[in-house]
Amino acid sequence: MITDEVELLRSTIAIPSVSGGEQAVSAFLAGRMRAAGFDAHVDAVGNVHGVVGSGGPEIVLLGHIDTVPGDLPVRTDGEVLHGRGSVDAKGPFATFVCAAARVAETIAARVRVIGAVDEERTSVGARHLLLSGIRPDALVIGEPSGVHRVGIGYKGVFRFRVEVVRPSAHTSSAAATAAEVVVQLWQTVRDRLARRYPGELPLFEQALPSVVDLRGDLENASVEVSCRVPIGFDPEAFTAELHELAEAAGAHRVHVIESVPAVRSPRTDPVVRALTAAIRAAGGSPVPKLKLGTADWNVVGPSWQCPVAAYGPGDSRLCHTPDEHIRIPEYLAAIEVLADALPRLAASVRPQLATAGGGSSRSGGSTS
Repeated sequence: MITDEVELLRSTIAIPSVSGGEQAVSAFLAGRMRAAGFDAHVDAVGNVHGVVGSGGPEIVLLGHIDTVPGDLPVRTDGEVLHGRGSVDAKGPFATFVCAAARVAETIAARVRVIGAVDEERTSVGARHLLLSGIRPDALVIGEPSGVHRVGIGYKGVFRFRVEVVRPSAHTSSAAATAAEVVVQLWQTVRDRLARRYPGELPLFEQALPSVVDLRGDLENASVEVSCRVPIGFDPEAFTAELHELAEAAGAHRVHVIESVPAVRSPRTDPVVRALTAAIRAAGGSPVPKLKLGTADWNVVGPSWQCPVAAYGPGDSRLCHTPDEHIRIPEYLAAIEVLADALPRLAASVRPQLATAGGGSSRSGGSTS
């Protein structure tokens, strides 16, 4: 057992862990999990793992232990704990550790808690897990949803940069400058996506592009665009379209920086059902939530192809803000919910079955 669940959260938040600097918090958490009876270690890229239970299905609780920059003093104001990472996402991760510790001696499953590194940048930790041989039968993603909300989907992201080189010319020339070309390209891309995904659609079903970097002059210019994309977005076709537009405009280079698909689970997914039932048992009214951002679910979900949902305490509107904080009663309530949900989940999914071809067959759930 974790003897002081609030102290674990406070201590975890107090250790700075901006993406790329998670070593200290990984070591701390591995030590705390070992002391609580977990089989714990830190892997080659810095992810911290803790395993309890044996037999039955393997349930992975995947959170992240890195944060965005921001030196926020860790302080308690009544029932509110302030500090960077309290919501995004050390609060949800501490919930995972405490809930797994509570059920360790009784659950008919192997529960693996993972604190991934680098989620706030390029998900180095989650990508490493895909090479590790881990193949869960069910997955819970640790992100702030609120104690009575269950995350059932995240939008994908398609991020690209277009670079333009133009010969030197006088400003009186009729030829478009490099800066003008990238602006025109951005406007064309934005307009095409707006026609393809009109504003009448729900936000989760729209493609939402934003310029994240724009620079240039007469001869050299570039634009970087991050687009939140819906289920069914075709990155290969869109990349080909970008190359055609760039070639027509005389652009020099198109570079795809990041592409991860959107993910969504049905309400009948076993993880969604287990969390929903546990929220009801605690007296709450469960609410399914579609998120417009992305998470490590987008990285591992399409490969692991198992039942999955996101859960964790905290108000996601506070993520990355100067006022990031979590209510301690909500954190403790989320531990209760997850500790109830885990045995329900263990009873509703079967262990993966090896096939002759080396693959596996799975029961229930979808990330489509």
